[in-house]
Amino acid sequence: MIRKANAVWRGTGRDGEGALTSASGVLSETPYSFKTRFEGDPGTNPEELIAAAHAGCFTMALAFALQRAGFTPDELATEAAVSLDQDGPGFKISRSALTLRARVPGLDEAKFQELARDAEQNCPVSKVLNAEITLDARLES
Repeated sequence: MIRKANAVWRGTGRDGEGALTSASGVLSETPYSFKTRFEGDPGTNPEELIAAAHAGCFTMALAFALQRAGFTPDELATEAAVSLDQDGPGFKISRSALTLRARVPGLDEAKFQELARDAEQNCPVSKVLNAEITLDARLES
């Protein structure tokens, strides 16, 4: 399985602008720039997209793990906070912090933590990130 997206950039790094388009059409000439990446202007940035990918991948991996273990979650809500830090003259993604709040009837805390940790370590996006990954998983009633 191959998934594709395209980036087009015009101009310099600081003053230029780009657009991202995904093959599915979910992103369609979505703007990104220095200002969307570093100054909070409207648009997206690579780190936001990695955060969305990590949150989605982890949450789906956990849903499958819960299913295999015989549990059906009422809700799994995950936030991924991706950190972009200075690295010499450039930058690196140093961390992805996952925060999970889950409602899963009949699941005890120990089994929940085991399944959540396994999903965090084994979802494909976690495996591709060369960054520290943390998980704060809470089972709610």
